[in-house]
Amino acid sequence: MRIRSLGVIDDAVVELSPGFTAVTGETGAGKTMVVTSLGLLLGGRADPALVRIGAGSAVVEGRITLPEGGNVAARAEEAGAELDDGVLLVSRTISAEGRSRAHLGGRSVPVGLLSELADELVAVHGQTDQQGLLKPARQRGALDRYAGEAVAVPLAAYGEAYRRLRAVVAELEEITTRARERAQEADLLRFGLGEIEAVEPRAGEDVELAAEAERLGHAEALASAAALAHGALAGQPEDPEAVDATTLVAGAGRALEAVRLHDPALAALADRMGEISILLADVAGELAGYADNLDADPRRLAAVEERRAALTQLTRKYGEDVSAVLAWAQESAARLTELEGDDDRIGALTAERDALRAELSVLAQALTDARTEAAARFADAVTAELASLAMPHARVCFDIRQTEDPEGVEVGGRRVAYSPSGADEVELLLAPHPGAPPRPIAKGASGGELSRVMLAVEVVFAGTDPVPTYLFDEVDAGVGGKAAVEIGRRLAKLAKSAQVVVVTHLPQVAAFADRQLLVEKTNDGSVTRSGVIVLEGEDRVRELSRMLAGQEDSETARAHAEELLATARADG
Repeated sequence: MRIRSLGVIDDAVVELSPGFTAVTGETGAGKTMVVTSLGLLLGGRADPALVRIGAGSAVVEGRITLPEGGNVAARAEEAGAELDDGVLLVSRTISAEGRSRAHLGGRSVPVGLLSELADELVAVHGQTDQQGLLKPARQRGALDRYAGEAVAVPLAAYGEAYRRLRAVVAELEEITTRARERAQEADLLRFGLGEIEAVEPRAGEDVELAAEAERLGHAEALASAAALAHGALAGQPEDPEAVDATTLVAGAGRALEAVRLHDPALAALADRMGEISILLADVAGELAGYADNLDADPRRLAAVEERRAALTQLTRKYGEDVSAVLAWAQESAARLTELEGDDDRIGALTAERDALRAELSVLAQALTDARTEAAARFADAVTAELASLAMPHARVCFDIRQTEDPEGVEVGGRRVAYSPSGADEVELLLAPHPGAPPRPIAKGASGGELSRVMLAVEVVFAGTDPVPTYLFDEVDAGVGGKAAVEIGRRLAKLAKSAQVVVVTHLPQVAAFADRQLLVEKTNDGSVTRSGVIVLEGEDRVRELSRMLAGQEDSETARAHAEELLATARADG
């Protein structure tokens, strides 16, 4: 990795060994920035406070050799990244204003993609993870992760059934607790549908009746106007001498017909005059028929107004016009059918709830059985690791228990409480020596013992994680002496099958590393390009001496440092 303007680091290059790399240095020298840099390359949160004071941005660049056969290469290439003979270039930039950019194989990508790939590349274990593992919920998750498919398969089925059960129970509660409201709603719908059914409106009927009422209300005026217009067109029987439009037009037509042969233009006008004569005759006939057919019966007008009043009662309640009223009736009939089916729905939901509870009981029992089997293997593996970490008489075990609940699911012949993760409460217990009762690890271990237990747990996890790199950030805090040597020996053993990076203060751990990196500041308090040094030979002895006694030139410390290195080489 190359790190620029990040925290105390001005510009430095970190070269990690394929095996075991130990990162050491004085407190505050910037060792944590190595861990932070790796976290940024893996999609960690970008904090603008990490940018070195006076710099516009911080940059971390890394070269990662991808494992063969993994999904990372394919996923990176899908995102447009270019690989160089199995090597992937990753960079992350953080501006002082808080903006963050990520590049993968030369292509700009979302930061989330780095996080997605990180799960298959690096497992990070630190003191924060240790504190998290003290919580029973995290311990259950850890056990499930260790168990693998044996728990993952029934847990997935359990989760699906659990979500469906929650939905069914919620719907049942909604129907039963709102039964009175739903009954009131059904009564209102029945009343409204009854009113509409009694009137039996037709679509558009209100518009037709409005037109008829207008006509009937002005029948006398309409009849008088039609009669006058008919008389003007066809003549008045009581006044034979009066000249009407039809007679005048007929006379004009005869005058034109007499001379039409002498001028085509006049002949055309004669034809048009004939058309006018026919049109006048048609209009006169229709006016006569209109007057004869006009219904001026006041009883019909009263009936129309009564029908309109009935329709208005409906439109006032159920819609702006008759069409809207009919639409409301259709929707309400469907809703009423749904409400009247509550009893059937309650029966069906109750049956489904009982079936889902029975299914959850079976799946919860399967989860308990799988966890119990995995817990025994996990505890044996951690106990074996503790023996390698100078705790030969300690043993760990899991307490897998359930809480009785009459409304729960049946597991082991009892009704017990259940959650989205099953019915089990899981807690890791430690008996530090023979005869000591197992107690929760947070209460049953001293500070140094707790660090070793947590490291043993992390190492067991490392054996099940299919990732090529493991980063341990000062998980060896609180131990020393023989235990520290055993921790170094155990990490070196793990490094034979994976890349291991450890940030440590312990010389006993650092001595077992294949490569030791020293992070040191310059006089102005920064870490420059030359501030991350690969220690070899005499330089490594001097650093181990400083870590042992705080004195680089102490003969006793040097002898002890050389002895540690010799022990580590002999184990290798």
